[in-house]
Amino acid sequence: MFLVTSNPARQLLCCSYIDTVLPDELVRSREDLQKLVAGLAPGFRLLVNLSQLKAMSVECLTEVGAMMELFDRSGVGQVVRVIPDESKDIGFNILTVFHYAHLPQIVTCRTMPEAAQALGL
Repeated sequence: MFLVTSNPARQLLCCSYIDTVLPDELVRSREDLQKLVAGLAPGFRLLVNLSQLKAMSVECLTEVGAMMELFDRSGVGQVVRVIPDESKDIGFNILTVFHYAHLPQIVTCRTMPEAAQALGL
């Protein structure tokens, strides 16, 4: 499952990857993601939470790259990733190089409390 939420008051977008994530779930979330990003100002912060991820299909890479490009066009200022298990990282650092023309600040954490601190929450 893929869940996206936002907190406009804090200029924060949260993307959570839960259980097993398949490409069609990411595609179905595209419109919601676009609407939520449109409600944020340039410089917004992005929290990517993989703490509940069990598996992600390699076919998701294309859609994850498209999401990164949307965030880049929308002016993301900081990306905080929660990746407690490095084996669940599908190559976010490599994807970042190819899909963020305006490289935001990237922070990778092992826990949500670390991420909250990095985000100043």
